[in-house]
Amino acid sequence: MSEPPREEHRPFGFEQIADCGSMRVVGLRLEPGQNVPEHRNAIPVALIVTQGKLHFDDGTRSGDVGAGEMMLINPGERHTYRADVDTSAYLVFAGLPGVRSRTWTLRRKT
Repeated sequence: MSEPPREEHRPFGFEQIADCGSMRVVGLRLEPGQNVPEHRNAIPVALIVTQGKLHFDDGTRSGDVGAGEMMLINPGERHTYRADVDTSAYLVFAGLPGVRSRTWTLRRKT
């Protein structure tokens, strides 16, 4: 008896998952050694790693974001990230292009 075919995933893949006009959720998948070139976003983005680890660099800070962790990217901030292991994440774009966006405010539990 043969095994069912394995689902193949695209390396370095972006896939739009949901969009409600003012918010968009995009899935990201990177294989080891792949990177997202330096860029800026016009609206705030929350990057939530679900598997693996992303190394980020914004020119002044760098570090790692692991599974279960979140990185907030403010509008206009230059940044790049890369994967050294198989990595998956969600990018949540909050806002509309052309509409004035504000920087993220992180609320902490007290």
